[in-house]
Amino acid sequence: MSSSYTIDDLRKDVAEGRIDTVLACQVDMQGRLMGKRFQAEYFVESAWKETHSCNYLIATDMEMETVSGYKATSWEKGYGDYTMKPDLSTLRRIPWLEGTALVLCDVLDHHTHEEVAHSPRAILKKQVKRLEDMGMKAYMASELEFFLFDQSYEAVHAAGYRNLKLASAYNEDYHIFQTTKEEEVMRAIRTGLQGAGIPVENSKGEASAGQEEINVRYADALAMADRHAIIKNGCKEIAWSKGKAITFLAKWNYNAAGSSSHIHQSLWSLEEKPLFFDHTGKYGMSPLMHNYVAGLLAHASEITYFLAPYINSYKRFMAGTFAPTKAIWSKDNRTAGYRLCGEETKGIRIECRVGGSDLNPYLAFAALLAAGIDGIENKLELEAPFVGDAYGGKDIREIPRTLRAATTAMTESAMLRKAFGADVIDHYTRAAEWEQEEYDRRITDWEVARGFERA
Repeated sequence: MSSSYTIDDLRKDVAEGRIDTVLACQVDMQGRLMGKRFQAEYFVESAWKETHSCNYLIATDMEMETVSGYKATSWEKGYGDYTMKPDLSTLRRIPWLEGTALVLCDVLDHHTHEEVAHSPRAILKKQVKRLEDMGMKAYMASELEFFLFDQSYEAVHAAGYRNLKLASAYNEDYHIFQTTKEEEVMRAIRTGLQGAGIPVENSKGEASAGQEEINVRYADALAMADRHAIIKNGCKEIAWSKGKAITFLAKWNYNAAGSSSHIHQSLWSLEEKPLFFDHTGKYGMSPLMHNYVAGLLAHASEITYFLAPYINSYKRFMAGTFAPTKAIWSKDNRTAGYRLCGEETKGIRIECRVGGSDLNPYLAFAALLAAGIDGIENKLELEAPFVGDAYGGKDIREIPRTLRAATTAMTESAMLRKAFGADVIDHYTRAAEWEQEEYDRRITDWEVARGFERA
């Protein structure tokens, strides 16, 4: 699925003075947009073909540290260039930034011009290609939750991220009056994304004070991941322009609900036939869907890192908070890690509820597809659906409780090494190890308050 805005449209807008800046962006390991602001005249003259960036952009942490231990890039190798190749199907106007268009880029080796295997977009494209070779494609949708604060990013930073003022004082789940108070920001987000070629369905209050959700129409896997990355960046930019702040932390406060990114997924034929639907099957599930969901469950621990990539991600998995703790499937049950939705209809799908709002959509989608494809290829049998409160379920499959456990499961996964490539898994294993190492040597406020006097 491509944007309706073309390079010829851009050339016309540049010639007539409506666009003067083009953002050429790649997506980094954290799912953020990284790139350059081009003078529009130069972009339409030549940069639309390719540009360049330092190869450390897909080997850094949240702080942009030059992390040691990566095979692909290092000080010893000199931190050379990668080529950024604009994917013109992603070109779009950005309504909330004056005179601005944006395009997403694939990341290529500077010498061979092959896609860099560990770049997030390439990882997802590889799984999409596997499906195409099987005569199938995936449709996906990610629901993004976040917290809105009545302070600017600058004010939040100056306060040391303490004593923050949420946009509401109480749980606003589906609450119309409270969300009316927040409509200046949320309307700007909805209309801005819609104007950027991302079809918005709705926004709503979520299950905690100051918590919001934005929902957009499903799309093929790559287009949806592109939308997801642009949505997160756009929400932050729009909030900043209104003097507000947004966080996509999976768990920003112990007393607040976590923020999720539920991922809905279904497989269709290349001729648009719904392959998960079988009106003769129980709940309307086809044998193919049984195999796919069985693959998700069989490899649930192995793919968790790509759904929960940080220390903080695992603080979200708490019973009674609508975040799952068990990697089981159930029928329309929000206590389960995987929920069957749209039963008995062509829209039948499986919703993965494990991922937090901090995930990288390309990596998360790719991991889910790889697990599902493995289930199909090996005709894995689907266990019976769980019934009841999964939080209290005994002797059932749990979501890894820590980043350490999820990292071990990922790095030891034969399925992921086959699907992504051993070098790719080693690359993300190093990213996970570094995240753990950085945390392990830090002193938290909790430790000081707990032990300063009493230790």
